[in-house]
Amino acid sequence: MKTRRLASLEVSALGLGCMGMSAFYGSTDEGEAIATIQRALELGINFLDTAQLYGPMTNEELVGRAIKGRREEYVIATKFARRIEPTTKPGDMSTIGPLDGSAEHVRSSIEGSLERLGTDHVDLYYQHRVDPNVPIEETVGAMAELVAQGKVRHLGLSEAAPDTIRRAHAVHPITAVQTEYSLWSRDPEAEVLPTCRELGIGFVPYSPLGRGFLSGRFKSPEELDENDFRRRGPRFTGENLDSNLKLAAKVAEIAEEKGITPAQLALAWVLAQGEDLVPIPGTKRRRYLEENAAAADIELTDEDLARIEAELPSVAGARYDEAGMDSVNL
Repeated sequence: MKTRRLASLEVSALGLGCMGMSAFYGSTDEGEAIATIQRALELGINFLDTAQLYGPMTNEELVGRAIKGRREEYVIATKFARRIEPTTKPGDMSTIGPLDGSAEHVRSSIEGSLERLGTDHVDLYYQHRVDPNVPIEETVGAMAELVAQGKVRHLGLSEAAPDTIRRAHAVHPITAVQTEYSLWSRDPEAEVLPTCRELGIGFVPYSPLGRGFLSGRFKSPEELDENDFRRRGPRFTGENLDSNLKLAAKVAEIAEEKGITPAQLALAWVLAQGEDLVPIPGTKRRRYLEENAAAADIELTDEDLARIEAELPSVAGARYDEAGMDSVNL
């Protein structure tokens, strides 16, 4: 597996998103999830992405069990955002507290993450969502204290607006910005990605497979588990779904002509957008991990990229519901 740099942080060219191993995407299998994390390292994928929110808390615990004894071989990224209350129950999202970007919450959040991960430091620590009620200078100032204390090596932001990125970077260097980016989520190209490049900040696309839709792994929300949040996503229902099936079909058509899978085409496209991008496709199964890893060796020609640009239909529907969209690009 090739490597890339997010500012000064060197990681594998592809990361592994661990969220679905514990939450949001239906049924889980801890044994297979741990085997997937360990298989990733065998394939040269050392960059793991988790978060306090995933579960909540249970995904960090799972990652901690998976990396035990080999911690230093992995680059661990996690995130904080919402408060863990005394009444919060692991695995029960209804018990988690509100968004909190205060310095006090930054300091308390890292302690919980370190304990759950079974480590004394996090390589990349993100603010998962910007708190509009707390100046970013306060939040990043407290995050910078964690760097000084050795509890965190690098700082990141997730779903932050360009002005927020600039203000944060002025307080302490930001290593990476994480935002949804794929063949059907190209909004960052307008302002966020150029801002990162101007400031020398790496870019981490999450959901580079369109939450699995671009890989052709499902064509209707009815195929998903009842507790899979995609069943209610704007892009997966009604007329939007009908339109987006055409987009996925075009991805599949081009991939078949190249002798690769739709997932590999989608990942190869993201990788082709610049050496400063490190996508983190999520999976909870080794067979999909291995398929995804092979995308790092696929090179799309200029003709391939031009064809994708010309022939792919536009996406229909917002990335999230209204409440979800209110929490991004802040």
